[in-house]
Amino acid sequence: MNIVTNQDNSTLKAIRGQILSFKADPFLSDDPESCIDYFKDGTAVIGNGKIIDVDHTQSIKKRYPDITHTEQYSDDALIMPGFIDCHAHYVQAPMVGSFGETLLDWLNTYTFPTEAMFADKEHAAKTARIFIGQLLANGTTTANVFATTFESSVDAFFEESERAGTRMICGKVLQDRNLPDSLKDKSAEESVETAERLLKRWHGRGRQLYAVIPRFAPTSTPGQLSLAGDLYQRYLQQGVYMHTHLDESEDEIRWVKELFPDAENYTDVYRRFGLLGDRSLLAHCCIVSPAEWEMIGKAGASALHCPSSNLFLGDGQFRWWDAVAHNVAFGIGTDIGAGTNFSVLRQLGEAYKVGMLHARGIDALRSFYLATRGGARALRLDDRIGSIAPGYEADMTVIDLKPDSFTEWRLQSVTDIFQKLFVLQTLSPAKVIKATYVAGEKVFHSGNGL
Repeated sequence: MNIVTNQDNSTLKAIRGQILSFKADPFLSDDPESCIDYFKDGTAVIGNGKIIDVDHTQSIKKRYPDITHTEQYSDDALIMPGFIDCHAHYVQAPMVGSFGETLLDWLNTYTFPTEAMFADKEHAAKTARIFIGQLLANGTTTANVFATTFESSVDAFFEESERAGTRMICGKVLQDRNLPDSLKDKSAEESVETAERLLKRWHGRGRQLYAVIPRFAPTSTPGQLSLAGDLYQRYLQQGVYMHTHLDESEDEIRWVKELFPDAENYTDVYRRFGLLGDRSLLAHCCIVSPAEWEMIGKAGASALHCPSSNLFLGDGQFRWWDAVAHNVAFGIGTDIGAGTNFSVLRQLGEAYKVGMLHARGIDALRSFYLATRGGARALRLDDRIGSIAPGYEADMTVIDLKPDSFTEWRLQSVTDIFQKLFVLQTLSPAKVIKATYVAGEKVFHSGNGL
């Protein structure tokens, strides 16, 4: 693995090969294949970190005869938009693969002691560097990420993202009850003041974006939720997010009912405190009632599907068809560290299995939409990332269609690109990512050459 820093690019360059990108939502189309752009031999022209043009190579050559720098990939590779991880905890990377517990026991046994270590800025910085390196090695160029209580944990993450040139969403976690003193905010007022200070420091600085993050309803007092809602609403028009967890497990839902008896349901807790709206990002949504789906859809909030994590902890099963029926955008998240790997590709394979428990498996065309433009849509960033199209930021991943001898043998009789992609998401070979580009610069390559 070779990770290098991103640099501004002041001259045009080109990346050539098979190119696949999405331009519309195949979940909402009677003709899903009309939602894609596919070039068997295509070229993307890049300048100053953005896509200038993309088309069949012969057409690009006519329009840009003077381009001298072209990185070319063979037919054994596929160029796609960079993958988007819609929900992860970078501060839980040190505990991935810990022995499973139910959600609430798992938090107390593993999560809270691990996150308490992030009061140390040096530890946070090292973990952020490893975490972002793992994302890039797995073709992920944008993630929506929890830090933890400490201001230094947020600074460390954004500093590393800024160094790498990646577009990331992060924020301080707000939590002032029902967790150890080592993580508990001293007061609701001070916690939200710190969050606003971080927001002003990082939101819109380069490619960094900020989220107001109450961990989940049970770990915030009503006073903190109210202040968090005020903060979110004040900065909503500036593109600030609200990121939290919702309806992950039955025990969690029962606990919320005990703590907030006046609320209609779990989603209504967030609504009452001004935390439900456009740019509200709701992780898991495994056990969502029809009334809640309606509330989420009307608010314009997004659901974040984390299949690996939900299977690992034995939580509920995300019902994507309910999200579609209520016009709720949704994307895929690894949920590191309850999630068991950093690969969005592997999450697609797990999401297929979760859907098949209800005879609702997601095909490869729709799966890779979720990994790219669909994830961008869930994060309200589909005007700038998630597609390879003019004006978009040049974040791309290159998939190796022959990553090992068995996969090459398995795919030898497969000609359709989406059949190949379904095999890849199911097998998830170890070296399936050949290269990753951030703002047009190659920041990861597998070492196997172009």
